[in-house]
Amino acid sequence: MAAASAASVALSLLQRRGGLAAAAVATLSGSSSPSSLARRCCSAARGYSSEAAKGGEEEELQVRYLDDEHKGIVVLGLNRAHSRNALNKNVIKTLSKVLEALKSDKKVRTVIFRSEVPGVFCAGADLKERAKMHSSEVSSFVSRARTTINDIANLPVPTIAAIDGLALGGGLELALACDIRVAVTSAKMGLVETKLAIIPGAGGTQRLPRTIGVSLAKELIFSARVVDGNEAKSIGLISHVVEQNEGGDAAYRRALALAREFLPQGPVAMRVAKLAINQGMEVDMLTGLAIEEACYAQLVICREIFSMKEMCLSSKNVEKHWLTELGAITSPGGDIIALDTFKGDTVI
Repeated sequence: MAAASAASVALSLLQRRGGLAAAAVATLSGSSSPSSLARRCCSAARGYSSEAAKGGEEEELQVRYLDDEHKGIVVLGLNRAHSRNALNKNVIKTLSKVLEALKSDKKVRTVIFRSEVPGVFCAGADLKERAKMHSSEVSSFVSRARTTINDIANLPVPTIAAIDGLALGGGLELALACDIRVAVTSAKMGLVETKLAIIPGAGGTQRLPRTIGVSLAKELIFSARVVDGNEAKSIGLISHVVEQNEGGDAAYRRALALAREFLPQGPVAMRVAKLAINQGMEVDMLTGLAIEEACYAQLVICREIFSMKEMCLSSKNVEKHWLTELGAITSPGGDIIALDTFKGDTVI
């Protein structure tokens, strides 16, 4: 009975995720045909748009698509030197647009958040701008910032925060939304909002305790304490700590090395693994295992579909929309030229 209940909850959670999860739901429920499973399983790995942030974004947020051995890595760099990378309305608006494009770009394998300003990651919200806002504007801004930082957490690919300096308030909340955090020993990190008689408003009260534990998170928030890189590593706030280099980008260099480790892995598997982990952490173990089973099942189905490649390559009578969902490239005459949706993906 408990297992059935867990499976039911898992199906409900995955149904709300859509796309990749839809195939897992269908697999467990046994209610879909192989062709419909194929369409839904593959749909989230397609539909990419590479329009994101190329040439038209504000200089306050630099977006770089790396090449060569780093191809697939996108670097988002905060660049507001005059305000220590404080988050203002323009940065939040621009970041929101960039994230919307990144989440559906099939060329993106990992996203790194860094600072283009030496000695600082992000000092939090732009208090000078906020001081000029009406109370209703403040509420709207905080809501927009919270939504945007949630969008970072919900990106389907791995995300890394490279903290080469100060990360306070909203800056640390942005880093907490990333999957992995790397910092230099000299970095300063903290949720210091209680000093201003407010509380963290962009996820800090929820993500910090999930990262370092409830009691310690309360202690840090209640005291507005700031920790350095070594202490942050000891309490589990960051995954890696490094000594700063002469160029002031040691954390970024370490983040880049981590991102390179992710590149050879199966792209679909990476997305589904992140989905399974994120969803599983919000439920009990039994439900989490049901989520893992659903996610694993959909990858097996996707792999089985890919094994049909040779059959598809020799056929001209397969439904056109089905081929499109699989990633087939056809000639004007209808011949199937290539089928590479799952290229490089591996299921153990």
